[in-house]
Amino acid sequence: MESPPTPALAPRVSFASLTHQNIGTVQKLNSVLFPVKYSEKYYKDIQLSEVEAFCQLVYYNDVPVGNICCKLENKELYLTTLGILAPYRSRKLGSQALDRIIQAASSHTKPKIKRIFLHVQISNVDAKRFYERHGFKETGIKKDYYKKITPRDAWILEKTIENAPEQ
Repeated sequence: MESPPTPALAPRVSFASLTHQNIGTVQKLNSVLFPVKYSEKYYKDIQLSEVEAFCQLVYYNDVPVGNICCKLENKELYLTTLGILAPYRSRKLGSQALDRIIQAASSHTKPKIKRIFLHVQISNVDAKRFYERHGFKETGIKKDYYKKITPRDAWILEKTIENAPEQ
């Protein structure tokens, strides 16, 4: 008698806050994912407790495959980076990371976050489409946003946050 086939295990997606133990992983990922080099100050800032919910490593079956980082600017959240390694794209990891950040922003109370905004290089049409699928709208173009890469201009995209009801 044949035993039934074992169902394939569903891939496990998990997230982790950034710490001094895993910041080197973030630096390595960023060097592959983005055409710009981030400063030591950037890496210190993304480890601050005030942005812990908004800066996360993305794991796929316990392998770090991407990250998302934001910084608080008054009552706004600036999404500085969202990147997933190429072999892991099209698995909804970026969407899960972005949804996680949007949810954290909508439930954040001190300060109450009114919007999330970001810049996308004008040559990166796929990234722009990705954000638009998640409710972001183009609000303008920032000329010469990028100093060391071309094209230098960036779209400005934003999403208004519907805050969670008061408890």
